Amino acid sequence: MDTVIHFMNDSAEFYKWSLTIADKRVEQWPMMSSPLPTLGISALYLLFLWAGPRYMQNREPFQLRKTLIIYNFSMVLLNFYICKELLLGSRAAGYSYLCQPVNYSNDVNEVRIASALWWYYISKGVEFLDTVFFIMRKKFNQVSFLHVYHHCTMFILWWIGIKWVPGGQSFFGATINSGIHVLMYGYYGLAAFGPHMQKYLWWKKYLTIIQMIQFHVTIGHATHSLYTECPFPAWMQWALICYAVTFIILFANFYYQTYRQQPRHKSAKGAANGIATATNGSAKTPEHTEENGKKHKKGKKRD
Repeated sequence: MDTVIHFMNDSAEFYKWSLTIADKRVEQWPMMSSPLPTLGISALYLLFLWAGPRYMQNREPFQLRKTLIIYNFSMVLLNFYICKELLLGSRAAGYSYLCQPVNYSNDVNEVRIASALWWYYISKGVEFLDTVFFIMRKKFNQVSFLHVYHHCTMFILWWIGIKWVPGGQSFFGATINSGIHVLMYGYYGLAAFGPHMQKYLWWKKYLTIIQMIQFHVTIGHATHSLYTECPFPAWMQWALICYAVTFIILFANFYYQTYRQQPRHKSAKGAANGIATATNGSAKTPEHTEENGKKHKKGKKRD
């Protein structure tokens, strides 16, 4: 028991010390004064993952076509705004794409970049709705480990990023990822219109490839920074490398199962069920499984 108490006291002291080196500019921004709101929302997300399927088990799935169209294209606009702000702000501030330390000043361009990164963090909380909609539509097979792992960790990790390093090299990965999300939520939005859009969505699998390329670029970028001793926090670079490695493994497994592995059975159920869904809509179930479930034999229950 004494060991536990000492550990908790040491953790509290470390957190207090870490606040002394946190970015003072974001201290009074919404959600940033304390980690509790972020942790609380993440806890509610995990609770919904447990309670949602149980609530929906004996109920008809919700029909959310209009809601999904509005939601997905709203996410397109949000991610486009974030990407645009990061690109224009970093260019105006003269950022380097190879090594850029954090500038904690109140320079207008630095604050602009920090603000865009804050919106990027907020977008990760909004993306919890991806899972909510899957469960409300009784698409439980879409809520894979990869899906949950990504959504839950990104929201928490980016709170840490905004709290301590809302600028500098943090802009690099967020710019790429928000740009990819424009494409992904665009795909989601088009797919929500119905089966007649499927012939225009042949490029679905390339979204997964783009994401895997993104993770390799992230590792290369962080490794270069460490090798050249770029004055950007090394702990952030190592965290990015380790995090990206986990995604490369998970996305590669998803891509193999979805597009490379031959299904053992020709039935739609055997091909679709159990296939992991790439997070944030980078890819969904295999090609023959329609986005809103129209091609399932029990179409009315999955609409």
